[in-house]
Amino acid sequence: MEKIEHPSLNTSALSGVLDKNLKKLEKRLGVTLSMRGDSLLIDGSKTKVDFAKTYFDKLNDLGHQGHSLKEEDFGIALDMLEEGLKTKFDEYSPSEPLNLSRKSVTPKSLNQQEFIQAIKKYDLIFGIGPAGTGKTYLAMAMALSSLQNKLVHRIILTRPAVEAGEKLGFLPGDLQQKINPYLRPLYDALFDLTHTEQANRLIEKGIIEIAPLAFMRGRTLNSAFIILDEAQNTTKEQMKMILTRPGFGSKLVVTADITQIDLPQPQKSGVLHAMKILSGINEIAFTHFNDKDVVRHPLVQKIIKAYQKIESKLKKK
Repeated sequence: MEKIEHPSLNTSALSGVLDKNLKKLEKRLGVTLSMRGDSLLIDGSKTKVDFAKTYFDKLNDLGHQGHSLKEEDFGIALDMLEEGLKTKFDEYSPSEPLNLSRKSVTPKSLNQQEFIQAIKKYDLIFGIGPAGTGKTYLAMAMALSSLQNKLVHRIILTRPAVEAGEKLGFLPGDLQQKINPYLRPLYDALFDLTHTEQANRLIEKGIIEIAPLAFMRGRTLNSAFIILDEAQNTTKEQMKMILTRPGFGSKLVVTADITQIDLPQPQKSGVLHAMKILSGINEIAFTHFNDKDVVRHPLVQKIIKAYQKIESKLKKK
């Protein structure tokens, strides 16, 4: 058993509510953890205890440097060490929260943090990964933060209406009512991050526009934060169209789950084509998410792993 003194660590963040975070760290590190005042006791096999000690010593150093670590920082730091990014961990600095009108948003994993940093640095960003990894939510938070800080003048939220062909015509209501079900996830993220009255006011003024991808054709979008959601369901032609819409002072974030392509055969996904031909351009950022980044119900992470396992076997056949 190893004993570590950790007077500089945020004890409540380390343990979490009802020791939830401590139990999560125990599971990932493969050791038993217990806190006694300013001491952290680590028990388990020598290899795992040594790794855990390195991890907590590094965190303690960050505390000594004046960083106030939050619960999510413990997970991000562990992501770095598990992926062999020791040098990156030595330079780690906790992310500043995005303070929006309704709540504050901070990344909860290494990939989420890199996604936010990429959005700050680049004008075209691809966020690729499975459901529940925070791609759309974080993109929306960054869009609202950019609008709040007057970095852009408007927000454009769009996604392809995959079944918009003849099936759409059988839905009741006018055009707006027909397309709203396809855009609902964007509204959900928006209203979760901002007060309903404020969001509705911005939509009414046209400062926030939520529309199907087809509505973007022929437009030049200046000083806009554009989010293309569910991009795996775009055709090659649609993807080329949206990639050429940004004007001066604009930023485009493309999110996609390439495991859930709903395009009818033989159409090929525009996002897969774009990833292939644009990967060599240094001014474009690609962030790839995985099951570690899932922020929904814990069961979602297990479901994603199960599907990845069977899909991996099928590819090998």
